[in-house]
Amino acid sequence: MCAGVVSAQSRLLVAVKATQSLAIVDPASGSVVATVPEGGTTGHEVIASSDGKTAYVPIYGNSGVGKPGSDGDTIAAIDIGSRKVVGDIRFNHGVRPHCPLIGPRDGLLYVTTELDKTITIIDPKTLKVLGALPTGQEQSHMAVLSHDGKRAYTANVGPGTISVIDVPGRKVLKVIKISENTQRISMTPDDKWVFTADQTKPQMVAIDTTKNEVAKWISMEGIGYGSTVTPDGKWLLVALADQNKVAVIDVKTMQVARSVSVGDYPQEVLVQPDGKTAYVSCMHGAGTVSEIDLGSWKVTRTITTGSSTDGLAWAK
Repeated sequence: MCAGVVSAQSRLLVAVKATQSLAIVDPASGSVVATVPEGGTTGHEVIASSDGKTAYVPIYGNSGVGKPGSDGDTIAAIDIGSRKVVGDIRFNHGVRPHCPLIGPRDGLLYVTTELDKTITIIDPKTLKVLGALPTGQEQSHMAVLSHDGKRAYTANVGPGTISVIDVPGRKVLKVIKISENTQRISMTPDDKWVFTADQTKPQMVAIDTTKNEVAKWISMEGIGYGSTVTPDGKWLLVALADQNKVAVIDVKTMQVARSVSVGDYPQEVLVQPDGKTAYVSCMHGAGTVSEIDLGSWKVTRTITTGSSTDGLAWAK
């Protein structure tokens, strides 16, 4: 994602689990311009290449995290312009690849590979695996990278922990216990705070990255799920799946400032690079994306994308 860039060619990418496809949305019109079959069962998340031309969709499998089901072993590469799968990354065994990220400094593709307890590093141009970062924990489902590319943090669902990883050294620095179960993860633009959602209580956990310790517990009205921080670092937006709302947390005070009602069972939150608009994937029902104006804090549009709408990404 390139901060501040919103062009006429920009696209919102949406992983639609029920149809094993990628929806490509024109954010100007709010319409789905294409639905691309991924060629596998099932992609949960998506990321766009740095140039905005290619989408990468890890094919996780038909299971839930930590639950029985198939073990995905591929990542689909989709050309956004031609709207076709143009390549794939194949592992030699089931790894349940899930959260894809683009390295902010090196431009490499980082993907959580749960069953190996790793984050796999891939050259997005050649689609070749270059190596892996250990997480030291089961169910390393989602991850974030610091903006200098030196640290990675993973949310390890069933263990209820966060792994702190030295990226250049390819080693685990620390494992932070949160609760019995945690989900999703986000980071402030200045890399000072990492947030994750406790799945046993309605609260967010704020980790001080200078100490890699839990510093704050932020109470909410419901259980949190996906979260993101606005580009200016002021607001933490948290999907409250059990409330059909997004909690808006003031990062300075670490308190909920307001909430916004969205669609049915929100999962993930993505903020446009210019910081003016947020998108919230809502999984149940028809499968929609709620568009929130971050000036008025109102839903301005609902985009129908397909049943079991989940992962979101921005292609500049």
